[in-house]
Amino acid sequence: MTRVASTWLVAVVVTGALTVGGCDSADARRVPGTAGRPVPPDVPVATTAAARPRIVFLGDSLTAGYGIVKSEAVPALIQQRLDAAGYRYEVVNAGVSGDTSAGGLSRLEWSLDGQVAVLVLELGANDGLRGLPVSQMKQNLAEIIRRTRQRGITVILTGMEAPPNYGPAYTAEFRQAFRDLADEHHVIFMPFYLADVAGHPDLNISDGMHPNAAGSRLIEQSVWRVLEPSLRK
Repeated sequence: MTRVASTWLVAVVVTGALTVGGCDSADARRVPGTAGRPVPPDVPVATTAAARPRIVFLGDSLTAGYGIVKSEAVPALIQQRLDAAGYRYEVVNAGVSGDTSAGGLSRLEWSLDGQVAVLVLELGANDGLRGLPVSQMKQNLAEIIRRTRQRGITVILTGMEAPPNYGPAYTAEFRQAFRDLADEHHVIFMPFYLADVAGHPDLNISDGMHPNAAGSRLIEQSVWRVLEPSLRK
């Protein structure tokens, strides 16, 4: 793990969490066709035959864009990049602050509503912050990947680092879980979602954990490098 990543993780431990609350009944809506289940407010639920294929970002506060305006969040920046490049895709920000891998799995079905072509899977940070069993996180992410690929959807998995306070063995196991998932399921892999951003105060908001607008732009560039080749195929 790089020194800047380690610095970021220390900031995470000091602050206590990478989240600002999850999706509860006040933040959700119930819509037809979801069996009365709550749907996070940023997840579009209506679709038509003429709708563009979707690129869904399933994640936590790092995807949701906590601390910055929605237009500065990574999914919104990817939408701008797609439009400028002439790709006709609709980007869906299915990020929910506070979500763990289990939370992402529980809302997978409605997150994949519509004609989804690509799923960018950014989950696990909150599992690590809570010290949840790595095997449990890995099982949840594997199930998300399995169900998504069964639908013929391309999966991009983004890796994350665990805080050091649970010991080096947990940190190493956590990091390796993402690499194992990428190898076992043959998905596109981005080793560290916060690469070149973690540990840089000028690229994060005041909590030292969530990217600011400049940091979000750097992450968008990293995501684009792994996303765009799959669109050309």
